[in-house]
Amino acid sequence: MEKRIRVVVTGLGATTPVGGDSTTFWQSLLGGTSGVRALTQPWARELPVRIAAPAARDPAGVLDRIDARRLDRSAQFALVAAREAWADAGLRGPAGPGSPVAPRRLATVVSSAVGGWHTLLGSWDAMAAGGARAVPPLTIPKLMPNAASARVSMEFGAHGGSHAAVSACASGAEAIASACDLIRSGRADIVLAGGCDAVIHPLAFAAFAAMRAMSRRNTEPEAASRPFDAGRDGFVLGEGAAVLVLESAAHAERRGARPYAEIAGHGASADAHHLAQPDPAGRGVAEALSAALADAGASPYDVAHVSAHATATPAGDLAEARALAGVLGPVAARHAAVTATKSMTGHMLGASGAVQALACVLALHERVAPPVLNLTAVDPEIRDLDLDLIRDKPRELPFEGPLTALSDAFGFGGHNVVLVLRTV
Repeated sequence: MEKRIRVVVTGLGATTPVGGDSTTFWQSLLGGTSGVRALTQPWARELPVRIAAPAARDPAGVLDRIDARRLDRSAQFALVAAREAWADAGLRGPAGPGSPVAPRRLATVVSSAVGGWHTLLGSWDAMAAGGARAVPPLTIPKLMPNAASARVSMEFGAHGGSHAAVSACASGAEAIASACDLIRSGRADIVLAGGCDAVIHPLAFAAFAAMRAMSRRNTEPEAASRPFDAGRDGFVLGEGAAVLVLESAAHAERRGARPYAEIAGHGASADAHHLAQPDPAGRGVAEALSAALADAGASPYDVAHVSAHATATPAGDLAEARALAGVLGPVAARHAAVTATKSMTGHMLGASGAVQALACVLALHERVAPPVLNLTAVDPEIRDLDLDLIRDKPRELPFEGPLTALSDAFGFGGHNVVLVLRTV
């Protein structure tokens, strides 16, 4: 049997509500910093939800004027994160002569759950005010869900393919899984993979509030996102991006690159249950977890850490907890330290799976995991499942030996994606 190509992470880039780069983001997570704020825009005054987790750094202020004008805010985030990840991987300039990667051996998979939300609605407003001639000529290229992946491919000369896997809030994780498969198949040596979204806009708040999916703790924004807590009442909307450089282990070794961790496996499933609600028993999630562990050749007893999807919705957190307890079993569940980064970043939609994966990579690399913020009283139903939830302060992971971690991502429509990461 032919030996499978190993996939490692050699570069990290992020721009989030708790940090405009991956280092600041990570230090903020370990410090238990919340990125949730009260909205001060005039349009928020009459909305039922008036809190969000805006990005710590405006991408338009980082990019040059041309890129800022030609890209929707979501794709702006992706380009900022991709540039950081590329430099972090020790790569300079685009693929081609003088570069350690050939253009045909470089690909991109950068996903968004929504695409160019601000562009679409801004262009509609322009048309309503000034007629058809007032619509900006770049409206369509800016609103396409694949716009971020396309722009990242142009930035680095990636001729090996530009893809955008769309699976709602699992999109960023599915992008990483798809990138892993591109490398395993031998079609690419390096793939820039991740997710982005930017929908802090009155229509998004009105629509999610109509579903009763968002927290309404308007008077205490930093305490609003409460994964696994008995008082949780919905998610907080965030924005930003994360991009990882994935590379075959052999290619990374040849160019002397430093791997952070290995993408050891992934699994996916569909609940086939409801457009917006999870299967209460977590059956689809359990299937994805089991498939991911099998793909990685890992046992539940190997799992030392879990980065949970945990959006702080009443139904979603309970379903995920049931699935984790069922798949990991009573002993493994008590020894797999579980965190929920959305307690600090809010729910970054299509970016969230990539942001969690990046945090998981750093947790393995530094052997420490961040806490769940605002977890003051664990939901009794979740408490009875006996999961090892990280509370109050970061948790040191075992100092010696290999470590395995899970990063969960789920989305409306019943999309479930689980990544398995391992120390190198």
